[in-house]
Amino acid sequence: MPLSVVVTKLPPQRAALSPRRVLLAFGLGLALTAGPTLPVYAQTAPASFADLAEKFSPAVVDITTSSMIAAPADGRPQVPPGSPFEKFFQDFMDQNGQGGGGQQQQPERSEALGSGYIISADGYIVTNNHVIEGADDIQIEMFGADHKVFKAKLVGTDLKTDVALLKIESPEPLPFVGFGDSDKMRVGDWVVAMGNPLGQGFSVSAGIVSARGRELNGTYDDFLQTDAAINKGNSGGPLFNMDGQVIGMNTAILSPSGGSIGIGFSMASNVVSKVVDQLKQYGETRRGWLGVRIQDVTQDVADAMGLKVAKGALVTDVPDGPGKDGGILSGDVILTFNGQDVKDSRGLVREVADAPIGESVPVVVMRSGKETTLQIKLGRREDAEAQTTPAAEKSTPAKPETADVLGLTLMPLTDDMAEGLGMTVGDKGLVISKVDVASEAYTKGLREGDVITEAGQQPVAALQDIQDRLSEAKDAGRKSLLLLVRHGGDPRFVALTIQ
Repeated sequence: MPLSVVVTKLPPQRAALSPRRVLLAFGLGLALTAGPTLPVYAQTAPASFADLAEKFSPAVVDITTSSMIAAPADGRPQVPPGSPFEKFFQDFMDQNGQGGGGQQQQPERSEALGSGYIISADGYIVTNNHVIEGADDIQIEMFGADHKVFKAKLVGTDLKTDVALLKIESPEPLPFVGFGDSDKMRVGDWVVAMGNPLGQGFSVSAGIVSARGRELNGTYDDFLQTDAAINKGNSGGPLFNMDGQVIGMNTAILSPSGGSIGIGFSMASNVVSKVVDQLKQYGETRRGWLGVRIQDVTQDVADAMGLKVAKGALVTDVPDGPGKDGGILSGDVILTFNGQDVKDSRGLVREVADAPIGESVPVVVMRSGKETTLQIKLGRREDAEAQTTPAAEKSTPAKPETADVLGLTLMPLTDDMAEGLGMTVGDKGLVISKVDVASEAYTKGLREGDVITEAGQQPVAALQDIQDRLSEAKDAGRKSLLLLVRHGGDPRFVALTIQ
């Protein structure tokens, strides 16, 4: 039976109740498999972490935030939903005639604790955004013997990576630490976490890198997993390598109880440091924008396209933007970007984000079996995201002539159907009106209301078009047919086996 667990973005340790905790539910299945015996390389454990802790702990800080929490409208005390105290307070308030018309409570000030680290002698401090989010007062306390306290100002934040940059002013140079190269960390390397867990004051815990490249739920996620104990209040604190370099920022844990069970996540320093540089220079992030929608090239998609290797990023849509201006087409497979090989769509997103805005970069694509090099002048992602597109309302299409193909019942797309299916009047394609639940198409997520706009990387508008594409694929000896499918207007490629 799966073990119920949650991924918790480490909330700051709170002195008063606050609703800022964010949880994402997961199911965890455990299995053991046998495999070939591999050689074991022994590594001597450090005799002590004391020298590292003594040398670099002065740059680790305790962060206390304060914010006003509005009182409930009915004057009732705030308690967690489902708490055993919820009914107690409800009965108590009702018995005293304060069930809804009692005296209005005043807003209360809530305090929270987290961790951070100083990265420059002039007082720049890095922490998690969720540690300081919503705070109107941020206090920094040094962990040294004199416990110096500073008032911090917020320089900038990035919600996508949960990074915040603070600044304090000090008459004297401050102790600081530097970033290391998180890409050089190997599974099994020793690491040390420092911070203020559970509000108990400065603490050190040690462990190893348990895994690399973990994703939680962010576009730019690149977490190091560690078994070094991290808990609430460790949020924003540093994860050090054995050279005293920051190679991660403690952010989240996997736990059924909210406490450390040896599965913690630290955002990789190579992500954090780039965000920090932009926040320091601009007060905001400035990521490159290619302006295309992409998906991974799976093996079945590669087979359907006649590709030898399943790698790269497959372009599913090219709206107005830099990609369209530079000549990228739907169906192109992006192989390299700015001189770097593209392994998958996630890797491309990061490469584009780090690329210079407003400059032309070379992009190599595979198109119709040939490699083509394009020059794309990148835009800025933040500007593109600020432009919102109204959502289309759904409606039920009419029932014209249909055909059954590959477990799908198809009908031509009409202008009357288009808007309700997230398409534009004048678009062409074949609407899926029914999906055989026993078919491969159903297994791969195709559903009623999806629209097929391409088959075999050619447009389809009539039922005969897809029949022709099937015949062409069979004649070419291919085992599958590649479909471009739009769900609510959002495109993706799906390869279906030819019967």
